[in-house]
Amino acid sequence: MKPRLDRKERREALQKLLREDPFLTDWQLAEALQVSVATIRLDRMALDIPELRERARQIASRTYSEVRALRGEEVIGELIELNLGRSATSVLNVTDEMVFARNQIMRGHFLFAQGNSMAVALVDSDVVLTKSAEVRFYQTVHLGERVVAKANVTSVQGNRYAVSVSSFVHDEVVFRGEFVVVDVSEKGGVDRG
Repeated sequence: MKPRLDRKERREALQKLLREDPFLTDWQLAEALQVSVATIRLDRMALDIPELRERARQIASRTYSEVRALRGEEVIGELIELNLGRSATSVLNVTDEMVFARNQIMRGHFLFAQGNSMAVALVDSDVVLTKSAEVRFYQTVHLGERVVAKANVTSVQGNRYAVSVSSFVHDEVVFRGEFVVVDVSEKGGVDRG
């Protein structure tokens, strides 16, 4: 068992954990730092760190302002990082509406939609459409779990963007997709292929 951290060390560790993953719950932070949830809440208040919902709202509002091809409600998941033309990260919390009632397993089209919306959001254009997608589902995802998806533009040929998406629950791959999206705005031109 690790020795307990003093208050200063614990608060520094709390800040580091939240820099690495701003979507950690108070319960997860308490478990990681081996303290009570009440202690985490007090530390957050002392450090002026908002609760999870407010952190998510702040991150999303900064990120969504850069997306041109989609409106905020059209992006599936919370877009927490966006580097136009390069990479993006999204978080999707699995809710009742996303799962089959009989077994609480997430319906696959939500994983596809999270990846597809990230691929479209990566292109700095007003009109971006999906041309093709090759996807693979690796493991089931359940109610209450959190899916973290990472997207990377792997190539650009004219107005076509190849985007690779990998989605994880904890550190386990649950979905991978290879998307080709096309900028069909006046700037992008017409896709002939």
